[in-house]
Amino acid sequence: MKKILALGASNNSRSINKQFATFAAQQLQDSTLTIADLNDYPLPLYGPDLERSNGVPQAAHDFIDLISQHDAIVISFAEYNGGYTTVFKNLQDWASRVRKDVWQQKPMLLLSTSPGSRGGANVMAGAVNYFPHLGAKIVENFSLPFFHKTFNSEQGILDSDLNQSFKSKLKAFEKALNTLLELSAS
Repeated sequence: MKKILALGASNNSRSINKQFATFAAQQLQDSTLTIADLNDYPLPLYGPDLERSNGVPQAAHDFIDLISQHDAIVISFAEYNGGYTTVFKNLQDWASRVRKDVWQQKPMLLLSTSPGSRGGANVMAGAVNYFPHLGAKIVENFSLPFFHKTFNSEQGILDSDLNQSFKSKLKAFEKALNTLLELSAS
C-alpha cells in the first residue's frame, strides 16, 4: 500500500486546491491517503531574529515528520499575485530550517488550479523551478484552468481534453511511484 500525502497549498477552508489535490490523490490505486490542512501548522512569519530567540516552532518539525511518513506527495497550489500563498511559503521556509531537503526526495505530483484561464500557471512555473532545491523529486505537473467550469467533485474534470491530459500525467506519476517503491523494496 502506497502512503500518499495530499496538500492544498492554501489556508482557505473552502480551498479549490485542497479539493483538487484530494481528488487527484484519491485516483491512485492501492494507496492510503492523508489530507493535510495548512491550518494545522500555525506558525509566526519566519525571521532570523525570531528563530535565534525562540528556535524553530514545533509545527515545522511536525510538518517534516508528516512528509517522512509518506511515500509520495500531491500538492495543488493556489496562486496569490503570481506566487505561493503566504501561509504555504512561510511553512516551507520554517520547514527548511528543520531539514534543508524539505520534500525528502519524495515523488511529487504538482498541481494548480484557479477560477481563471491560466489555472495557476505562474505559481506552477515557480514551483517546478524552485522545489528541486528543497529536495523535490517532481514526476509530473498539471494546471487546471477555470476550476468552477471544468471540475465537479462527483465527476472530476469535465473538459475531455483536460481530463485526458490529467489522466495521462496521473498515470505517469503512479507508474514512476510504483517503480521507485519496487526498487526500494529490493
